[in-house]
Amino acid sequence: MSILKAISDSVRQVAEAIGVAIGVEVEIVDTDLTILGGTGIYASMIGQKEEDGQLDSNYLYARVFRSGVAECVEDAKEDEDYDDMGRGQSHFGELAEICTPIRLRGQIIGIIGLVAFTEAQRQILLDKKRSMITFIEKMADLLSAKAEQQEKLEDVEVSRDEMSTVLETTHEGIFALDKGGYIKHCNNMAATLFKTTKADIIGHHINDFMEGTPALEVIDTGRGYTENEEIYQTLRGKAHFIVTTKPFNTGDEIGGAVISFRDIKEAQKLVYNINTRALKNTLDDIVGSSEEIRRAKKQALITAKGNSTVLITGESGTGKEMFAKAIHFASPRGEGPFVTVNCGAIPENLLESELFGYEKGAFTGASDKGKAGKFETANGGTIFLDEIGDMPPHLQVKILHVLQNMRFERVGGNKNIIVDVRVIAATNKDLEGMIREGKFREDLYYRLSVIPLMIPPLRQRRDDIKILMYHFLKKYNTFMNRKITGFTKEVEDLYMNHDWPGNVRELENAVEYGTNMAFGDTIGMDEVPTRLLRNEESVMKFHDTDLSLSEQVKRYEKEIITRKLKKYGTSGNAKDTVAKELGLSRATLYRKLTELEITV
Repeated sequence: MSILKAISDSVRQVAEAIGVAIGVEVEIVDTDLTILGGTGIYASMIGQKEEDGQLDSNYLYARVFRSGVAECVEDAKEDEDYDDMGRGQSHFGELAEICTPIRLRGQIIGIIGLVAFTEAQRQILLDKKRSMITFIEKMADLLSAKAEQQEKLEDVEVSRDEMSTVLETTHEGIFALDKGGYIKHCNNMAATLFKTTKADIIGHHINDFMEGTPALEVIDTGRGYTENEEIYQTLRGKAHFIVTTKPFNTGDEIGGAVISFRDIKEAQKLVYNINTRALKNTLDDIVGSSEEIRRAKKQALITAKGNSTVLITGESGTGKEMFAKAIHFASPRGEGPFVTVNCGAIPENLLESELFGYEKGAFTGASDKGKAGKFETANGGTIFLDEIGDMPPHLQVKILHVLQNMRFERVGGNKNIIVDVRVIAATNKDLEGMIREGKFREDLYYRLSVIPLMIPPLRQRRDDIKILMYHFLKKYNTFMNRKITGFTKEVEDLYMNHDWPGNVRELENAVEYGTNMAFGDTIGMDEVPTRLLRNEESVMKFHDTDLSLSEQVKRYEKEIITRKLKKYGTSGNAKDTVAKELGLSRATLYRKLTELEITV
C-alpha cells in the first residue's frame, strides 16, 4: 500500500478543502498515478489511473514525477504533451493546470493538481500563478506531514504488537507500574499466577497484589534489583515468587517500573532441569573413584565399542540404567534413539503390544491407526529392557526370537518387521536361580548375557559414599535453593558404615531428605531418615546390655544374617550369596542358621 493511500480520507478532505478555498477543481494521485482524492469529475474517478498509469510517458504527471519540479500548463488544449489527446483538445475539456509533487524525506509520494475547466478558473490560476504554486506546495507539505505521522503511528502499532507478543510469549508474569505504583499493563501470565484476569488487575495499585513490594522503592530511588525471593499473602492464597524489578524513565524523570516474576517452584524446576539434564549420559556422569566402580566403567567403555547384547546385573539402585545409557552414547549408535522399557512396571497383558506394537483393531481399545512398539522406535539405536527378570514366560520366547533374527510381527499383524537394535538388559534378580526353578529360559539367558556387566553394590565401594553424598548435596542445594555446606561428623560416619541395601538410590534419597529438613547450614543426626536411625539402633543395642560378650556377639551375628536373608531370600542360591558376602563357607552359614535358630 502506498503512503498516501494509508491516509486516503485525509487526501480527499484536503482536495475538497482546496477546491472550496480556490474555486478550481483538484486532483491528487499517488506513486502509481492512482487517483486518491479529487473534486468535480475527479471525485467520480477515485481509484482509477491518471495517464493510464504510464510513469515513463511524457505527459504532465509523469514529467513532474521524474523532474520533481512544479509545472504550470497555461493552455492544456494546445500543449501536445498535456495528455494523450493531442493538440486542440483534452480528455475532459481541461483548460489549464498547475501541479506540484508531494515529498516525504526527499522522495516523491504523490502529486497535487489544480485544474481549470472554465475561463474563470483559468484566470484564477494564471493571474496568481506564483501564489498558487506556493499555496499548493503548502498543501503538499500538509499531506506529507500527515503521511509521516501515519507512518510513525503504524510503526508504534507494529512495535506495540511486537512487544505484546513478546510479553505474552514469556513464561514470567509482567507488571508495568506508573510512578504512583498503579498497574498500567500486565500480561496473561501475571493474571494466571494471581489466579485472576487482566481486567481485574490493570488500574489497581501494586499493593493490592504485592503488598509492601520493594518495587515501590525502585520507583523512588531508580535502583532496580534482580531475582529477589518474595512471598505475598493474597486473597487466593500464598504467592511465592522470584522477582526482578527495573525502573524506566519518562524524559529526565523516573516514569515507573517493570516487574517480572516467576513462581518459585517453576524457577526451581527450571534450574534443576538445566543442572541435571544431559543430552548424552556418559561414563563421566557416573560418580565414584573406587577401584570397583572404575573397573565397571572401564568394562562398560570396552563394551560400548561392540554391538553384542549386554546383561547388566546388580542390586536395586546401583545405577544399571545409567550404565546402559553410557554404553549407548559411547557406542557407534550414540546418535540413534535410546528407548527404555521397564518390564516389571507394565501390566503383563499390555507388555507385548508395548514392545512390539499392534495393528489397528488388534484388540478392544486399540487405536484405529495401530501403533509402533518400542523395538520399532529403537530402530538404529538401543533398547534397554530393565527388570528383564519380570518378563512373562510367553514373551521370553518372542524376545529370544527377536534377538536371534532381528524381526518380529506386531500384535494382530502378519507382516515381518525388520529392525536394527542393540539390546541391553538389566536385572537385580538371580537369573541362574530362576533358570533352575523353571522361571526363566536358559536359552534366553545365554542370548542376553553375551557380555555380562556386574555393577557393584555401594557397600562394596565405600570409598565412593562420601563423594556421592556431596554430589547429591550439590544437586539438591541447587534444586531447593539451599546453601547447606555439608554433614556433621556423626552423619558422615553413619552413612559411611551403613550397608545401603537400596544402594545409590537410597543414599540419594537420604541426602534429599536431609536437604529438605535441615534448619542450619549442615545436615545433622536430626536430619537423618528414621529408618537409618532404627538400623543404627538395632546394631548399637547389643552394646548397651549386661549380656556376656559371647551372647552379644551371637545376637549381633543373628541380626546381620537375618537382615541378609531378608534381602536376598532363602533359596539355595540366595544363601550362597549371603555366605559369600559374609566371608563364610556354605556349611558354616548353615551351621550358624541352626545354632542361632534363624528362621526367615
